Amino acid sequence: MKKIILMASGEGSNFSAIIDNGIKVDRVITDNKNANVIKRAEKVNVPIFVFDYKEGEYKNGFGWCERKIDEAIPEDVDLIVLAGYMRILSPRFVKRWKDKLINIHPSLLPAFAGGCHAIKDAWEYGCEVFGITVHWVTEEVDAGPIITQRAIHKFEGDTLEKITEKIHRVEHYMYPVTIKKLMGI
Repeated sequence: MKKIILMASGEGSNFSAIIDNGIKVDRVITDNKNANVIKRAEKVNVPIFVFDYKEGEYKNGFGWCERKIDEAIPEDVDLIVLAGYMRILSPRFVKRWKDKLINIHPSLLPAFAGGCHAIKDAWEYGCEVFGITVHWVTEEVDAGPIITQRAIHKFEGDTLEKITEKIHRVEHYMYPVTIKKLMGI
């Protein structure tokens, strides 16, 4: 059986989409003790590891949390799925888990890379086509090789909220499909 770890910081809707598509997640790692992904993982009995960067780094020195995260990831992990994990991972961490780290970004990369508000940024720029990208994680933020992309077109009457909903629906479909392809499941 494939071993998949998911890292998230917030709501956990991609986690639920992945689980709902029959993909077993071995554990969830979060940097936010108030993240809703914790409740979602508890509901389906997936172990949760919470690492507080503010407390950990402040008390134990730079890099402490990432070292603890390393310890929470089994050596034989097949895939580490970033699903709304809102931290930039260190080059050391990315090198350690090279070719096992994937991320989903709510834009057609390389457009609107690196931002926390890519959908809003694209809307304000005046884009007519939005999208999602699943990519391999590299040391440069949102610049890894693209695994898959899907476009979402803006239609008359669409609002930022409607576009955001469309993007999330496509994410919730494409991320599980992509993970299954990568893992051969």
